[in-house]
Amino acid sequence: MQLWGDPKVKRWSLGALPILALSPVGALAAAGGAERIDLTTHPVGIAALVVFALAYLLVMAEEFTQLRKSKPVILAAGLIWALIAWVYAEAGLGAQAEAAMRHDLLEFAELFLFLLAAMTYVNAMEDRLVFEALRAWLVRRGFGYRALFWLTGVLAFFLSPVIDNLTTALVMCAVVLAVGKDDTRFIGLACINIVVAANAGGAFSPFGDITTLMVWQKGLVEFWTFFQLFLPSVVNYLVPASIMHFAVPRGAPAATDERVELKRGALGVVVLFGCTIATAVAFHNFLHMPPVLGMMTGLGYLQLYDYFLKITGRRRTAANGLDMDAVPAAATDAHFNVFRRIARAEWDTLLFFYGVVLCVGGLGFIGYLALVSEQLYVQMGATFANVAVGVLSAVVDNIPIMFAVLTMSPDMPLGQWLLITLTAGVGGSMLSIGSAAGVALMGQARGHYTFFTHLRWTPAIALGYAASIYAHLWLNRASFALPPG
Repeated sequence: MQLWGDPKVKRWSLGALPILALSPVGALAAAGGAERIDLTTHPVGIAALVVFALAYLLVMAEEFTQLRKSKPVILAAGLIWALIAWVYAEAGLGAQAEAAMRHDLLEFAELFLFLLAAMTYVNAMEDRLVFEALRAWLVRRGFGYRALFWLTGVLAFFLSPVIDNLTTALVMCAVVLAVGKDDTRFIGLACINIVVAANAGGAFSPFGDITTLMVWQKGLVEFWTFFQLFLPSVVNYLVPASIMHFAVPRGAPAATDERVELKRGALGVVVLFGCTIATAVAFHNFLHMPPVLGMMTGLGYLQLYDYFLKITGRRRTAANGLDMDAVPAAATDAHFNVFRRIARAEWDTLLFFYGVVLCVGGLGFIGYLALVSEQLYVQMGATFANVAVGVLSAVVDNIPIMFAVLTMSPDMPLGQWLLITLTAGVGGSMLSIGSAAGVALMGQARGHYTFFTHLRWTPAIALGYAASIYAHLWLNRASFALPPG
């Protein structure tokens, strides 16, 4: 509640207000013992905001400082909640702050375990050379530059809903680098195309992006309802790709005869990943359980398959008359170990999520998100707010933005929740630093794909962004009506 609006505060003299503003105990006493206090104008609240801003500046500067993005936000999360806990403990309401923090921790735990299972499967497919085999097949086909431009883009668009936009972008970029050699113009354009396609493809699937996953796990949009964004996502990709097509050089790179043989069990891992996705959807849709339970059950599938591969691999090795202990690990499938795949998960990203969720949750508990929600979603309207959030995600990572919107929980119809899912997912394509895919490709294709290479095509990408929004507003206009009551 607002401090100045409390009747008890109005009976205080003006001379006492500075003391009230600086005293956590006074602030809570003024709040009349309420379980939540508006600390937005309190020094503690302002300090928390400054801590988060400084931490996020370090996150944005990761490319230059080489400081992993998880480190500043983890520290900021601890400081923000320590400040909140101090205020509430002084007022004898420490249990309320603890309960709020535990709530945010549960939000992170669901996201963390879901992503850990998905990342483990992706790493297992990488270990079985699934992605290397795809890359080698594309390289030896002898496609022209323009055909490769469209092929890698279309594959990125359809792979990202399943294996996430970051992994998809990295796989397709490896193809481009393998066939493009030193053709900087082709590699730069192809990388931009891949980033846009991967982000657009990830926007219409709960598995395609962290933001869509968060919306699905919150139960705001059902699994199959996300596919209403398919055509708007297609528009988002096709508009800039069609414009860039004419800048792609003609001709074709020299084909190679590279071949990669899948390791034993590769197809089994792919099938089990599909079964895991189906399990997560079934648990959520039919059993009304969190999707993370289905994903962790699917991780159990992979662990049992890991055991099967090891046992049968040992038998095959023994049958060939070889000593297991004398055979190098790389030379036998019996050494496949699911826990090694878990260890190779993107821990910096997972810990970054921890910091972001707790930082944003803390700022929401202080009261800042309620102010932002009032200004954006009440004063300016949901459509304007959701479009603006997408533009903002080109500069600030879409994960904290989406978590902030979910924490605000504005009263919106389904169409608006789909709109924010779309804009937060594809808005980051407008700048290379606006999405994890863009940042990763700047490192992978260093010297060929840069911030300014991407910036030259920002107007075309922005045109696709606007066109996809109009497509959604027109195609899914029925979903913008509020339900009765």
